[in-house]
Amino acid sequence: MARAVFLVALGVWACAATAHAAEIKVLSAGAVKGIVGELAETFRQETGHTVTITSGSAGEIRQKVTAGNAADVIFVTDTVVEQLVAGRMLVADTQADVARTAIGVAVRQGSPPPDISTPEAFKQTVLATTSLVYLDPASGATSGVHFAGVLQRLGIAEAVKDKTVLWRGGYAAEALVTGRADLCVHQISEILPVKGVTLLGPLPRELQKITTYSAALSARAAAPEAGRAFIAFVARPSFKPNFAAAGLDYRE
Repeated sequence: MARAVFLVALGVWACAATAHAAEIKVLSAGAVKGIVGELAETFRQETGHTVTITSGSAGEIRQKVTAGNAADVIFVTDTVVEQLVAGRMLVADTQADVARTAIGVAVRQGSPPPDISTPEAFKQTVLATTSLVYLDPASGATSGVHFAGVLQRLGIAEAVKDKTVLWRGGYAAEALVTGRADLCVHQISEILPVKGVTLLGPLPRELQKITTYSAALSARAAAPEAGRAFIAFVARPSFKPNFAAAGLDYRE
């Protein structure tokens, strides 16, 4: 009898827990989508809340939020978060800096490593490569916009134009694996997940852009409490090693 009562009580508790479980809709920049997805599953196991992630470039996310896209939590560059907070599209007191990454350079695994140690050495490497891939700046991608400016600063934008592959979303380093390019410039956190490539290192300091990624709650969130809980969860200090392993705790 006692066992039956216990099982009924357990069933009632389980139903109540399910009833209070929320679906959190997340818009995530590509540089952090891997770690956000990894922690989302741990969060689901701990809380019962599920997380649905849609990724895109920083520019694409800004456009979606501005257009009123139905999302609860945003993970994007701190600059874009601050712009959206100023426009009252994100809740100011929920902003949390969660990651920091830099732009790196990669080649196909097994290829001789070219010199990228100085701006001049990197310039010569880019000029010498057969083909180059980076994110299309027209998409508003942080690394793509910055690197297009680097090529202009180095005075080689026109010289490399015809051998450049402009990647539209996802991992640009995949072009190395398929043979579409021999040199890749992308966020380090988006190079590391690609098997079959070698990260040579970050861009030289003089050409580098270090980007901080922040999380914030949408002012239009359908599940605000669960959204706040997810932001606090991802920002836990205990997850710092996870971010470091993913190339998202960059230190010069």
